[in-house]
Amino acid sequence: MAQCVVDMQEIEPGIILLTMQDRLNKNTFSEELMFGLVQAFEKIRENLTCKVVILTGYDSYFASGGTQDSLIGIYEGKLKFTDGNIYSLALDCRVPVISAMQGHGIGGGFVMGIYSDFIILSRESVYTANFMKYGFTPGMGATYILQKKLGFSLAEELLLNGGTYRGAELEKRGVPFAVLPREEVLEYAIQLAREVAEKPRVSLITLKDHLVAQIREELPTIIKQELEMHEKTFHQPEVKDRIMTLFGK
Repeated sequence: MAQCVVDMQEIEPGIILLTMQDRLNKNTFSEELMFGLVQAFEKIRENLTCKVVILTGYDSYFASGGTQDSLIGIYEGKLKFTDGNIYSLALDCRVPVISAMQGHGIGGGFVMGIYSDFIILSRESVYTANFMKYGFTPGMGATYILQKKLGFSLAEELLLNGGTYRGAELEKRGVPFAVLPREEVLEYAIQLAREVAEKPRVSLITLKDHLVAQIREELPTIIKQELEMHEKTFHQPEVKDRIMTLFGK
């Protein structure tokens, strides 16, 4: 099933396209999707000719974050968001990763996309860091990576408010990413990938290592701090109530 929900294709020499397509679960972080992503990035790590990866979703969904069951599992103390680390797959990937976020990026799904080296948003789609909607503080390094990529003020607003923003609205707010009509996102990503793939693989790896070194070094401390905040905020009865009544709305 994992191979079905994460399709991996080398669409041109050096360019790998990963398509998340767990239609049954609307690209929430199901076990199948998480396993499929980890497997795919492991194969990319072993691929000595890959120069760039495009990560995208299906139809109007990019990635939708944690499942209701996994959130309840964290509330009950049975799980932690670090148990299935998919949030930093793009960051840890040796070659550049492009998030072609043609569809909605919700909660952890939005954060996962933001870890990529290039980010493309859709004007029509919804993007949200909606952790606080459910009453618990953010995880997955969101408190760090959103500031790095969006700037402090906008990141603080997204995280504290937990609201939803169309790509067109984020474009007006000055996000430093391409924001395009949904039907143009993937083609733009492919053209960008072609430009990246023109460069020598060793040079791409060396420069990415240099550019993201600080993020890779500092992220574990942030993750530890976010887990400590979860111990304070996740186990409130109100959080469970919110997960049960608001999930998917």
